Amino acid sequence: MARSNGTNGAATKTRRATTSRIPKEIAGSQKKKGKTKELVITAPQFCTATFVLQGTAPYVQHKFGKKAQAQMHADQAAGSQKKKGKKRKAKDFEKCYEEAMHKSQEGWHGIPATAFRNAMIDACRLAGFHMTHAKCSVFIVADGFDPDGGTPLVKITKGKPHYTEMPVRLSGTTTDLRVRPMWDEWEAELRITWDGDQFSEEDVVNLLLRAGWQIGVGEGRPFSKNSAGMGWGTFTIKAGSKPSPR
Repeated sequence: MARSNGTNGAATKTRRATTSRIPKEIAGSQKKKGKTKELVITAPQFCTATFVLQGTAPYVQHKFGKKAQAQMHADQAAGSQKKKGKKRKAKDFEKCYEEAMHKSQEGWHGIPATAFRNAMIDACRLAGFHMTHAKCSVFIVADGFDPDGGTPLVKITKGKPHYTEMPVRLSGTTTDLRVRPMWDEWEAELRITWDGDQFSEEDVVNLLLRAGWQIGVGEGRPFSKNSAGMGWGTFTIKAGSKPSPR
């Protein structure tokens, strides 16, 4: 792994006890064909650190709205009774804007914690590390949860959203207007817990930097699954990250 550029935060390390009841027949060692094989499983070493992230491009969010979900439920419940060519209802653009935002139970705006975790896992392919191992080794500590579906959120600590309306192509030649909240400037404090036997703190810092510059979060990010992105959702580690116990 590449060396850190000095933006890493100090980590708090904890080692969990592995006391458990083990059947006598497998405790201590295994005997096979006259040979004795010791069973050695080390206790996991979990490390946690907090990183202050700063957006290097606007962040655009798209939460699946209540209205769209309710309409989908109604259509599926109607089954074959659903009428084709039914009258299209007027769109409430302001409501669509509000429903596209993730908010915690306390009312603050947040970014899904899975967005950062997925970005770090995706960045592993750039560093030659197994993504399947990263899935078991890197975790994001949520600051709160969205009451609609329980999505874990990372609080946006700086920046305010504004209304953004843009045309999109749905399929073939079909186009539509979509409303999204956009943060031109934004910051967040990201608490990461990782397996210290898989990653060093320096590894996590460099992986997070790659995730911020090359993968991104939100709509229009560089590593978008459906396009090459819009240049949105990139971030870096702001100087002055601080340690945080798990």
